[in-house]
Amino acid sequence: MGNLMGNWRYKEPSTVEECDSTWETDSESDEQKPAEEDSGISESISPTDSGKYAEQLVSLQQFGDSQEPAAKMKRSFYAAKDLYKYRHNYPNYKEPREHREYRNLRFYLNKIPLVPDGIYIEEILNKWRGDYEKLEHNHTYIQWLFPLREQGLNFYAQELTQVEIKEFQSTREAKRRFLLAYTIMLDFFGITLLDKNGNVARASNWQDRFQHLNESQHNYLRITRILKSLGELGFESFKPPLVRLLLEEALVEGTLPNMRHSALEYFVYTLRGHAQRRALLRFAQLHYQPPENFVWGPPRRRRGAGGGPGGSRGAAGVKPVTAQEKGGAKATKEDAGKGPASLESEGIRGEASAEEGGQRVSDTRKREEHSVGGDGKATGSQSSGTEQPQEGTGEGTSWADRTEHVATTPL
Repeated sequence: MGNLMGNWRYKEPSTVEECDSTWETDSESDEQKPAEEDSGISESISPTDSGKYAEQLVSLQQFGDSQEPAAKMKRSFYAAKDLYKYRHNYPNYKEPREHREYRNLRFYLNKIPLVPDGIYIEEILNKWRGDYEKLEHNHTYIQWLFPLREQGLNFYAQELTQVEIKEFQSTREAKRRFLLAYTIMLDFFGITLLDKNGNVARASNWQDRFQHLNESQHNYLRITRILKSLGELGFESFKPPLVRLLLEEALVEGTLPNMRHSALEYFVYTLRGHAQRRALLRFAQLHYQPPENFVWGPPRRRRGAGGGPGGSRGAAGVKPVTAQEKGGAKATKEDAGKGPASLESEGIRGEASAEEGGQRVSDTRKREEHSVGGDGKATGSQSSGTEQPQEGTGEGTSWADRTEHVATTPL
């Protein structure tokens, strides 16, 4: 057995279907596949071969998909493969024998600055919040604020290792600063963090920021990186509320229509849990237009797989969406006071429990970001003309701001 396991070789997936196991456990226990549900720590570690070239392929594929007519909408293999490797902890990668310097952890402990800019984390946390021009046009900080187990375009930034991830997750000060960095980026996007569970809602400046986010689609890859990094550093549970809110704004509220494709092709698939992905995709299917172009459901080979005794069901047990459901699924929300995108309040957790027992570049300017319009049209990046908020007003104050010096609860 030892020789058999030692001689086992990882086989690269060659199709989108091989990369996507979302619907495979629709009636099985998700706990049977721990690689899809762990905290980001495993015996495998980040691949250096998932570097600049792979990142460029993903980005170029996104551009290509956005130019296709709606009738030819199809899944991106590069996106599916990139996120497959992420969710499965980068299989077939051997950690370097030489120990790294823990540069990501030391940066978050304010011991070294980010390179090449020479800026310390405390300066970013204290001076960059609300400086939307700087956050928009600087392209070297994002790899340091949200490190991954894969090389980014800033080659001065070092990819995470398994040992460093464990050390990071056990360092309270690093995790506290990481959450503050997260809230700075959320505010840049027009979102606020509500509590220590990761629930989010529109910020007071949401209208201007959403308009900017809808028009500056290069920020979508930043969101993908942030979601990945949350999962690596112990905040996997923070991801579903953010993805749910972005799906609602893109598909229901219509405030981020250009984000439709990236949210479905990338954001959803950063989630390691099968049931959470299925719940978000079912929610998206209720609101996606035109419905016949929704390509993120169960594979075609499983369509007509039968329903239970209670009546007929669609592929992989997905109940067909009726016109009445489509009309009644949209909830009314007040603009400035929109409620949190919560797992509990929005029903994602309920979906998951109902199914218990069954569960990464560059554009042409080398920027760490997505550029896909949900309607198949790519628009140019624009810088924000939003007036910066004044200090001391208390507007848009997030949970992390209010508890800046309170240690976060390990997840």
